[in-house]
Amino acid sequence: MSFVVLVMAKSPVPGQVKTRLCPPLSFKEAADVAAASLLDTISAALSTPGAVPVVALAGVVRRPDVHEALAECVVIPQRGSTFAERLVSAHADVARFGMPVLQIGMDTPQVTPTLLSSCASFEEAALGFAEDGGWWALGLRDPLRASVLRDVPMSRADTGVRTLEALLGMEVRTLPVLSDVDTMADAVAVAGLVPDGRFAAALAEVGAVVAR
Repeated sequence: MSFVVLVMAKSPVPGQVKTRLCPPLSFKEAADVAAASLLDTISAALSTPGAVPVVALAGVVRRPDVHEALAECVVIPQRGSTFAERLVSAHADVARFGMPVLQIGMDTPQVTPTLLSSCASFEEAALGFAEDGGWWALGLRDPLRASVLRDVPMSRADTGVRTLEALLGMEVRTLPVLSDVDTMADAVAVAGLVPDGRFAAALAEVGAVVAR
């Protein structure tokens, strides 16, 4: 089965990504950790059988390693003034592929090709709740139906429930619950799940700074 893995991503620019990790991290260190998370996510998408990796990108990429990884994906710009609008626009932009879409973010570097493949199996929709009350994955057979997200408040403790309510009328498969990376506690826990990944390595590099 072919499907689109749509990754919503922000260019890892210091001071613009993962600022909730600061302190104890500096803006540059947080950007390095964010870049590693994005690279692990892209790597998983590229290794998923049948997946067409598409990255909806906000910002300008200046890092060579991220630029090289993006060259292996379809890259589209994010459009919209709110995150909900950008989600709706990204799904609409990939509707041209004529495939189901599994949309994720760049802050769950613990995803694997096996997990992504299993989550792509659904009839109409799929939703993976995050431990903080949001969600980490949304699957849609028809990506244009993402229009229901337009009025869903994002980045709140009830975003997951509100999104599920917005999908009312669709058959929704519940996906595994994951922790996304917002705080240092999240980062340490997630790194422990994927100790051999770039994310864990990037976090280990700033470990001495965190300990001080």
